[in-house]
Amino acid sequence: MASDVARRSAALDWRAIEESLEERGYARTERVLTPAECDSLAALYRDESRFRSRVDMARHRFGLGEYKYFARPLPPLVAELRSSAFPHLAAIANRWAERLGQDARYPASLKSFVELCARHGQSKPTPLLLFYQAGGFNCMHQDLYGEIAFPLQITSVLSRRDVDYTGGEFLLLEQRPRAQSRGEAIAAEQGELLIFPTRHRPVVGARGPYRVAVRHGVSRVRSGTRMSLGIIFHDAR
Repeated sequence: MASDVARRSAALDWRAIEESLEERGYARTERVLTPAECDSLAALYRDESRFRSRVDMARHRFGLGEYKYFARPLPPLVAELRSSAFPHLAAIANRWAERLGQDARYPASLKSFVELCARHGQSKPTPLLLFYQAGGFNCMHQDLYGEIAFPLQITSVLSRRDVDYTGGEFLLLEQRPRAQSRGEAIAAEQGELLIFPTRHRPVVGARGPYRVAVRHGVSRVRSGTRMSLGIIFHDAR
């Protein structure tokens, strides 16, 4: 099953994904996770042995809901999706860094990048499952856990929109210099991948590329239960 996910990931139109990131600030793919795979991942939420920590969002004023970070070893589906997507996203991230005049360059393999994180004291895995019930939401934020941060990340909704839940749109907010912020609300379908910037992205202006800060969140769930998978590539302290 995991190798099937890797093949599906490799078969995505990564050029179109990069073009969408350039034009819209995010990219949506076709369904990569099957309904059965979504259900199997969601079912892991009840198994505490699979996670290293649980966060009550209301307690920290992050929103209303909760999420759990996977422990190692990661579930094969998650590990394969993370490792197969990374080389494609690293190539995009390197082009972004070059355009912004940054020195950072990212290796072609996730293994090498995880080793880089470890050398900077970041060794805790960050892929997670997020759980919201009616009324739940996630405040606008950035997923930063230390000095090293990969510029792109992925989320996939595991529940069925308008069947298992309503509301709960994925939110993106771009804060452009000397301009008003721009927002997007994305109604994601079960099993598709939504790829978006972790904290900033390059945008072409009259004087060349400039950096735009990006935050993300989830709008209020109006009914039902919404579960999603988050794939962050940098590890945490």
